[in-house]
Amino acid sequence: MSTPVDFWFDPTCPWAWMTSRWMLEVEKVRDIDLTFHVMSLSVLNDGRDLPDDYRALMDKAWLPARAALLVEQRHGSAKLAEFYTELGTRFHPNEEEISIGTVQAALEAVGADADIIDVAQTDAVDDDLRRSHHEGMDPVGDEVGTPVIRVNGMSLFGPVISPAPKGEEAGDLFDGFVKVTAYPGFFELKRTRTVGPIFD
Repeated sequence: MSTPVDFWFDPTCPWAWMTSRWMLEVEKVRDIDLTFHVMSLSVLNDGRDLPDDYRALMDKAWLPARAALLVEQRHGSAKLAEFYTELGTRFHPNEEEISIGTVQAALEAVGADADIIDVAQTDAVDDDLRRSHHEGMDPVGDEVGTPVIRVNGMSLFGPVISPAPKGEEAGDLFDGFVKVTAYPGFFELKRTRTVGPIFD
């Protein structure tokens, strides 16, 4: 029987993007049922005292998160995964700006409803976005960000990886992740990052 795996991401986070590419590799080598969900760094940081440059990024990050949620609501989880791949490729490897034009181009590329870009520029779905965010984030607390992975009912932030492993190496890392999530008293493993996101 397939193992359900739920993955929460903010489209603007390069580290979530790296981890999502790993999970898509895991899908090829392990029997998992992978479902993407939207969290929001803008929601996470709402009301916090932030440096000006990060505050500006959080202001921009509402749009892609709202658009992703609308894609999920209107077109389902599979289309959300397709949209995330399209948008994330533009944001991260291609280094396109976080803008209305980039989000709209990604929506058009996957055949999503044309009016999503308009709705995403309002707060119409913010209550739903907050619900999706808290479904993923509440089990791990507010001291972490994205990604969050839930497997066998247990959630953890991360892993933060670069580059994303492929093939059986991806499967081996997932096996280890499953083992640490299985122990309810497990909280943290960490070392200082020495590389940035390596897109390949």
